[in-house]
Amino acid sequence: MGRTLSIGDIHGGLKALKQLLHDKVKVTTEDTIIFLGDYVDGWSDSANVVSYLIELAKDFDCIFIRGNHDDLTHQYLKSGAITDRWVIHGGQSSIDGYAKLSSKEIQQHLLFFSAMQNYYIDDQNRLFVHAGFTNLHGPENEYYDTGFYWDRTLWEMAISLDPNIEKTSEFYPKRLQIFDEIFIGHTPVTRIGESLPVNKASIWNIDTGAAFKGSISALDINTKEVWQSDPVYTLYPNEDGRN
Repeated sequence: MGRTLSIGDIHGGLKALKQLLHDKVKVTTEDTIIFLGDYVDGWSDSANVVSYLIELAKDFDCIFIRGNHDDLTHQYLKSGAITDRWVIHGGQSSIDGYAKLSSKEIQQHLLFFSAMQNYYIDDQNRLFVHAGFTNLHGPENEYYDTGFYWDRTLWEMAISLDPNIEKTSEFYPKRLQIFDEIFIGHTPVTRIGESLPVNKASIWNIDTGAAFKGSISALDINTKEVWQSDPVYTLYPNEDGRN
């Protein structure tokens, strides 16, 4: 039996991703790899990360969740849509990276972006989503897809929750009662002074700040073993990333 691994935000850090998967995790074809989104926007290898993931999926069992930055880059590739806010928050690295790709390569990337999943639920009632969901009856009842890759309220609720409240209590948040575990990225745990994946209530946050001064992290979702790349910025010493 292989492992089931969940990978946090990457943000164009291809050097760190390769180091993590091949040198630290030593991933094999028996493993299942669930990527939690935000493959692009940050370091200079944004477009190259997508090319690498397309090739990786030919040999490995991969599930790709859609992140907010992936959606922004996808919209850019489809329509040329650019906003100042996106450019400031890492979009320039994707614009620059895609300027170097052929039209054939871009078409392959468009198919990759289109095929991403907003969320994934495994056979053990565990949810994998980039950011969160807001509907009290679960993600399949959500009115708008954007919440899956933009929402922060799920994580904010988890970190503010009284750790002594029982899951069976009528006051326990309904969204946290639906799944046995939830695995997310999107909000770096470095914002609360952490550098490793953080567990709050039933949520595991695996975004360890790769876009800034942190690492890319992998979590074995069964054993909870963690592997991390070197801090991504150390592998791109001549770049600013989103710092």
